[in-house]
Amino acid sequence: MKISWSVQTCAAVLEIFAVELSEGLSENEVARRQKKYGLNLLPVKKKTSPGLLFLSQFRDFMVLVLLAATVLSGLLGEYSDALAIIAIVMVNAVLGFVQEYRAERSLSALQEMVSPTARVLRSGLVRLVPAEELVSGDIVLLEAGDRVPADIRLCQVRQLSVNEAPLTGESEAVLKQAEPLQETGCVLGELINMAFMGTHVTAGRGNGVVVATGSATEMGRVAHLLQEAGTQATPLQKRLGQMGRILVGCCLLICAVVVVMGLARGFPAYKMLMAGVSLAVAAIPEGLPAVVTIALASGVQRMARKKAIIRRLPAVEVLGCATVICADKTGTLTQNKMNVREIWAGGRVYQVEGDGYSPQGEFLFGSRAIRPELEPDLGVALKAAVLCNNAGLRKGKIPLRPLWRRGGGEEWQVDGDPTEGALLVAATRAGIWRGDLERQSSRVAEISFDGSRKRMAVVYSGGQGTVVYVKGAPEEIAGRCSRILYGGEELAFAPKLREQVLAETERMAGLALRNLAVAYRPLRRGEANVSPDEKIESELIFAGLFGMLDPPRPDVPPAIAKCQTAGIKTVMITGDHQTTAVAVARMLRLLPPDGNVLTGMELDTLSDAQLKKIVGKTYVYARVTPEHKLRIVRALKRCGHVVAMTGDGVNDAPAVKEADIGIAMGRSGTDVTREAAALVLADDNFATIVDAVEDGRGIYDNIRKFIRFLLACNTGEVLTMFLAMLLGFPLPLSPIQILWINLATDGLPAVALGVDPWERGAMRRPPRPPREGIFARGLWQKILGRGILIGFSSLAVFAWSLQQGMMLDEARTMVFAVLIVLQLFYVFDCRSERAGIREVGIFTNPYLVAAVALSFGLLLIVLYHPSLAVVFGTVPLGLSHWAVILAVSLFPGFLNGAVGLLRSLVAPQMVVVKK
Repeated sequence: MKISWSVQTCAAVLEIFAVELSEGLSENEVARRQKKYGLNLLPVKKKTSPGLLFLSQFRDFMVLVLLAATVLSGLLGEYSDALAIIAIVMVNAVLGFVQEYRAERSLSALQEMVSPTARVLRSGLVRLVPAEELVSGDIVLLEAGDRVPADIRLCQVRQLSVNEAPLTGESEAVLKQAEPLQETGCVLGELINMAFMGTHVTAGRGNGVVVATGSATEMGRVAHLLQEAGTQATPLQKRLGQMGRILVGCCLLICAVVVVMGLARGFPAYKMLMAGVSLAVAAIPEGLPAVVTIALASGVQRMARKKAIIRRLPAVEVLGCATVICADKTGTLTQNKMNVREIWAGGRVYQVEGDGYSPQGEFLFGSRAIRPELEPDLGVALKAAVLCNNAGLRKGKIPLRPLWRRGGGEEWQVDGDPTEGALLVAATRAGIWRGDLERQSSRVAEISFDGSRKRMAVVYSGGQGTVVYVKGAPEEIAGRCSRILYGGEELAFAPKLREQVLAETERMAGLALRNLAVAYRPLRRGEANVSPDEKIESELIFAGLFGMLDPPRPDVPPAIAKCQTAGIKTVMITGDHQTTAVAVARMLRLLPPDGNVLTGMELDTLSDAQLKKIVGKTYVYARVTPEHKLRIVRALKRCGHVVAMTGDGVNDAPAVKEADIGIAMGRSGTDVTREAAALVLADDNFATIVDAVEDGRGIYDNIRKFIRFLLACNTGEVLTMFLAMLLGFPLPLSPIQILWINLATDGLPAVALGVDPWERGAMRRPPRPPREGIFARGLWQKILGRGILIGFSSLAVFAWSLQQGMMLDEARTMVFAVLIVLQLFYVFDCRSERAGIREVGIFTNPYLVAAVALSFGLLLIVLYHPSLAVVFGTVPLGLSHWAVILAVSLFPGFLNGAVGLLRSLVAPQMVVVKK
């Protein structure tokens, strides 16, 4: 019988699952329950087995044509042809299977990289675990921005709101409670003491016990709706698909013309039919989609190793087009290792000494060390900062602990928001620990921090009464204060004192210190029970001002300089004070002398048209809210920019989703923002974004490389056959030879081009226009030019061989060898559109060298192995033959080098470096 969890008390639910709310399950119990009930996973579509994936290679149209040709050869008694075609079909099928299997594995690996996590209480310690490891009875902690990892009966909530749109379709968040319901049979939207898998926490905090996992959850019952979303082709893949259909039509038409011309000249119908089929197979780049997928997926995995996790493949293409990167200051441009350096309290400025998060450190007044416990105003400010705080401070490698208990270990670390952690550390250096304070009073209410409110409030009740503590932006807090703690007395917050506080704010900001103010107010009886509104946070007593330093990341200034060289504008967006933002921007060399700075208040006074006019010259946005971010993104896009936008909080998700490239923080970001993003930074570092842009450009360049190679080679093969028929020559290649050329040159070298090292000059070029076609910047000319050279060179060798009195098999062998060698030389030319082989280097891509060596080895086997020579109609070639082949094969390269030399006299060259 199914239990209705919503009508059960929390105590009853905990008893059913044999768990305590303050301790959670033990690791042994979790392992036992996982073994019994399985992982917390939704039912998914069964993946294609390797066997079926291999068999699917034989469903391709061209493979079916080849199989039909095999049957025809067998019926006509051409058994050697039939066996050779079967062998080639099998080799092609194996190569296709390997490519598709690698692509599928790569895409699966990408999905696993962004698997959700959950914070659970186990054996009294808070742990961050993969959501799939949850079991019924786990105690899960939730806060704004989290995705609910399982179905949970809530036990404790503080203004907890959950968006249940994935289940109910209702966009408005639901305010949750912990008390049991009186009625059974309620619809999902009415179960306000439950949180369901797949929904998102939009505000507040809470905890509860897992009552259902995997397919037993409400989301599991509708899992088929979630499985409908398949892997979408990228815009590039779609364009290549359209191009492929056009190429197929053109190639089939040319092949049909070749067949008709051959029949008209009296060639046997069987031979011409086989030649037409083989030429069609060789001309159509059927491996192109798989190679593109491998290039994208392997490139994305390479980016993931650099801490840039791509969630959607189309983002790889867009990265190369980015013209603006909008980055949060804290944690992205800076180290996110806050330390309080100055405290203003009671009219005095105190300096705080100490490194890292260690509680050891001194307080200075001027140049004199002081005892903080003897400074009452300072003590009140620190007490407010400690209590209005949700971070934790722990020591050593101990797993995350609830609250902030002292313990053994090697190193002090902060759990939670680094800004709040800095306040905790400063207090501990003064001997103030939250655990000691909370033994005297307990938290009874909380109004969570919100980007639009710019403040947080908590209510504590104890022996000294009930007090509200508030912290937030200095101007926001100062505007809500009517009194100030000054010199040990509560004075009226007169204009002169208010000006003094704001002047201190400006002074600290000018030193690149991030500012936070704290205030408090004793509450009257019953006042703490009001709902979160303006009343409880008004008529406050100003207690102090904290100045915190978050030093810039050392690798950010070079990354910003690289962006400037690449034609990419970097914009800083922060909630900090304008003076602080400007000071940090100048330290990072981000703000040019003529660059604009806008505050959130100024943004509110601008119309969309006015913002559009100045957004291009604005480099710093200070005191902004997440709503402002959305306006900034839209304004930049209206100006034609391709925008990358970073975000971490739940309110950043709309701007991240609106951006062309949404970027979420992997460490500090919420699940909601990560799901809205196309790129997740595992290290929250701006330099990683720049590396990802460079990788995006490199991946796109590599795709152009193997497209250039494949299509030029196929063009050369088709022209060789077409011109021979047109000029009245015999067939220069047999059907089996055409198929072998397609196998030996189109496969491994093309894949090796997909993993070519990036060109160093990729970040010295302007961004690629987003609507630019894959064949832009002269690629079509390069493909046709080299294809014509290959075709005419091969035909010239054929004509010369016949003129020298060679037998037809010997002449065909010459054409067969020269076509392969021409293409193997050409693959090195394809490594750069701007530099020659000498600048690029031959051995900078060992995979390509190995692929070319293997392809050439296959050629030699076909030429010199007696049995294969019979099958392929080849004859052994002597040194004189090879001299001609090498001379002809090197000619296009020399010609290309001459053109490159002329170009080098006009423009600087790009060079490739080994990664």
